Amino acid sequence: MSTTLSDGRRLLLASTSPFRRELLARLALPFTVQAPQVDETRLPGESAPELVARLAEGKAEAVARRQGSAALIIGSDQAAVLEGVIIGKPGDHEQAVAQLQQASGRTVVFHTGLCLLDSASAWRQIAVEEFRVVFRVLTPAMIERYLRREQPYQCAGSFKSEGLGIALFDRLEGDDPTSLIGLPLIRLTRMLEAAGVVVL
Repeated sequence: MSTTLSDGRRLLLASTSPFRRELLARLALPFTVQAPQVDETRLPGESAPELVARLAEGKAEAVARRQGSAALIIGSDQAAVLEGVIIGKPGDHEQAVAQLQQASGRTVVFHTGLCLLDSASAWRQIAVEEFRVVFRVLTPAMIERYLRREQPYQCAGSFKSEGLGIALFDRLEGDDPTSLIGLPLIRLTRMLEAAGVVVL
């Protein structure tokens, strides 16, 4: 199978996330993955949309600097916000319990930054997609059963919406459900087409 697009350029995903890799594979385009290796520390006073836009672009730029040939590079980053506070990946069971207890009956807003960078011209497209998750009222037993079964400790917000996590929600609000998983494919398709890549 070819590792380049029809015009000879390569498509690179600047991410180590298996979820983003699975999402990009849905577009049936040849691509490779490279780790961006960027500092993801939030800047003082930086909002969630500003943070994810900066990091998406920074990841794409980090991979672009290592390229010796023409490539289109996809960078993406995501932040979840609850009651005005950015929440990250829980990392362990106790933190995941705390996150889900806090989210119970409330709305978590996910901001997903996306950048498509042409390494040959340095032309870039940047967007931030918003997606809202409205949680059911969760009992301690529901939270415990969910976490023991799915163990989403490396997922922002302590759930996997593509799995059993869907049972935690009252409703989902947004234009692109793939943005919730970490890579907004509807917007990415438009960006790729603007860059001359025929998806369909």
